[in-house]
Amino acid sequence: MSLTAAAAISEHIVPSEKALSTSDKSLDRTGDVETATGDADSEEGVLSNERDIATHVISVDDDPSLNPWTFRAFFIGIGLSTFGGVLAEIYYFKPQTVLVSLMFLAVVSYILGVFMETFIPRRGLLRYLNPGPFNKKENAFVVIMASASANSALGTEVLAVQRLYYNITPNAGASVFLLFSSQLLGYGIGGMMRGTLLYPSKMLYPGVLPLLSMFDALYEGGMAARKKLRVFYIVFTAIFFWELFPEWIFPLLTGFSIFCLAAPNNAAVSRVFGGTNGNEGLGLLSFCFDWQYVSGGLNPMTIPLKAQFSSFLGYILCMVVFVAVYYNNIWKAQNFPFLSQLLFYENGTQYDQTLILNANYEVDPTLLAEQGVPYYSSTWVVYLLTQNLGLAATSTHLLLWNWNDICSAWSWMNPSSIKNIWANFDWKFWQADGMRKQDVDDEDIDPHYKQMLKYPDAPNSWYFVVFLLSFVVALVVLYKTDSTLPWWGFLISLLLATFSILFLGALAGITGLIFSVQTFVQMIGGYLHKGLPVANMYFVLYGYNTVYQAQLLLRDLKIAQYAKLPPRAAFTAQILGTLLGAVLNYIMMNSIIDNQREILLSVQGTNIWSGQQPQMYNSQAIAWGGLSYELFSAGQRYQWVPLAYVIGLFIPVPFWVIHRYWPKLRADYLYTPIIAYYIGCLCVGINSSILSYFAVAFLSQWWLRTRYPRWFTKYNYIVGAALDGGTQVMVFILSFAVQGLVGPLTYSLHGGVRTKEPIMTIVSC
Repeated sequence: MSLTAAAAISEHIVPSEKALSTSDKSLDRTGDVETATGDADSEEGVLSNERDIATHVISVDDDPSLNPWTFRAFFIGIGLSTFGGVLAEIYYFKPQTVLVSLMFLAVVSYILGVFMETFIPRRGLLRYLNPGPFNKKENAFVVIMASASANSALGTEVLAVQRLYYNITPNAGASVFLLFSSQLLGYGIGGMMRGTLLYPSKMLYPGVLPLLSMFDALYEGGMAARKKLRVFYIVFTAIFFWELFPEWIFPLLTGFSIFCLAAPNNAAVSRVFGGTNGNEGLGLLSFCFDWQYVSGGLNPMTIPLKAQFSSFLGYILCMVVFVAVYYNNIWKAQNFPFLSQLLFYENGTQYDQTLILNANYEVDPTLLAEQGVPYYSSTWVVYLLTQNLGLAATSTHLLLWNWNDICSAWSWMNPSSIKNIWANFDWKFWQADGMRKQDVDDEDIDPHYKQMLKYPDAPNSWYFVVFLLSFVVALVVLYKTDSTLPWWGFLISLLLATFSILFLGALAGITGLIFSVQTFVQMIGGYLHKGLPVANMYFVLYGYNTVYQAQLLLRDLKIAQYAKLPPRAAFTAQILGTLLGAVLNYIMMNSIIDNQREILLSVQGTNIWSGQQPQMYNSQAIAWGGLSYELFSAGQRYQWVPLAYVIGLFIPVPFWVIHRYWPKLRADYLYTPIIAYYIGCLCVGINSSILSYFAVAFLSQWWLRTRYPRWFTKYNYIVGAALDGGTQVMVFILSFAVQGLVGPLTYSLHGGVRTKEPIMTIVSC
């Protein structure tokens, strides 16, 4: 987990990886179950570290003649950005969710690019739409722009809740600038941490490897590329037609449990072995044959084995802890559903939060005393507790294994560095040539980053200006949108975000696993702004969304680095896509609320429109913003949730001590933060896919990688890309052409009841 030093704002000089801290031997040590038995540079060598994977799985070569700055790239990019931004906001207000994924955007953009290349003449004005063969850098440019737009901005949730539940309608200008600032703050902070979280080989970002492997197969010449492309097309076609069965013809394939079939009306069996329907059970020994659920946002063929092993340990512990808590009736667990995220009265009925609010939608102590302090289901409390454990353990884990590197990441904050930055800062940032001072002959620099040195960088000063403008705009709009969040609360939210970006960003870059800080930020916001649910929403907007956006920025910049897309092209694509998506999100949100207000306010909604997501966001804001003291303070019912953060700080210490004094025990093989996070990972959603997920993960990352290293190097990631791409295209087609935007029908394994369930994208807890 070695990290590089942070660079000055004015320029990036990335140290060679030989100069990095050697304290993190856990990632490079030989002699474990996944170590190469031969020469890693040979065709038969096992890929044993991040650098091996990054240089053998995807091409390091670059063709500087390929031009991403084409009218065609902007035309397709803006078109897909518009499509993705509009679709994302529409589905925010629907009972089912369809996410526009990277792989889907890559496949569609490739088809459009090849179509324009083939059928548009290269004469006259039309030559701008077809300047030549559609190339890899154009495709990467389009994907990055469209992915930045194809999200429902969290700011629209805040604005929607204000309109629906608080009768507050901020003016259009303030609302749009609210979206701009909340989406770009993370870009500014994350961009200034590129030297730490992007450039080193250790920052693998394994989740993007299938995409880049597909790009290589599509655009690289030679017999090897043609073989990979043939494999891609075969697997893509096979999974495309297979998905007709679990998604439409035979939904029972989504989750199959022999135990549930044997005892369909046994609630205890359902809790442990069920998992086909949402919040049904833990899915123990259930099998899933639907790749959408197996892969759902986290392809098991990409995550490194060490991270998978720690995840599996957490998964086993999760089932043990959940069952123990429930059947020992801890926190009156048996009064409430086994899995649920709602608030309840003590008798198990759903808590009516509106009955504790006054006319200003603030928690009234008198009304709260009448209704009583609500309860959570005990498994949800475990989830909240383990999130704090994992977040704290992340900090300690990285500090123990990477002390020198973490210190260097913040070295720019010492007085001499700040003085140097100030003295060398070029206020005419737009004139910066962007050429980085780096020894290109240094063999220890990441090979992909070395190829990028020939292109002018988007310097840190650009990202600093993005951050500064977003910061100023955010301070202004906080007071123009009736946020009730004071300026000092905004500053604290940004400090939490900056801290989280460094530590969680490093964890995500190395392992490919992304963990949310939303509940932690909500809890802190609730303590700071007691009884102010709207302030809590804004605190979460800037404290959590900033982290999420920074992680998206860094992921997309890694795509650019692997694809050799010039940094300034990547910067342009991200900013344009983000701004366009924010505007489209706002327009669609207003249009839908204006026309569907009554439906969105209803509890059930319809099979076309639903206000479930703004309802949930508002409920969380009330629970955390209004009831944090009553639920989580010392001496209260759930006091162990905040105390878990203190405990989590010490979890990695025993493993570090054991490894230091008894290294043969290989305690360094465990990622304690991942184990802690996964102890609560079965708290929500469809869990029947978990066993299939780990089966595919170990088949790929252990058996194939160590037994058939040549095949793994050539085909593992291209097969993963084909499985994701074919699945996502079919799901998208079914959502529109067959299911009519209503959502598919799935079968429950219990009692033979056929129930309606929406398509969901399962992501890591």
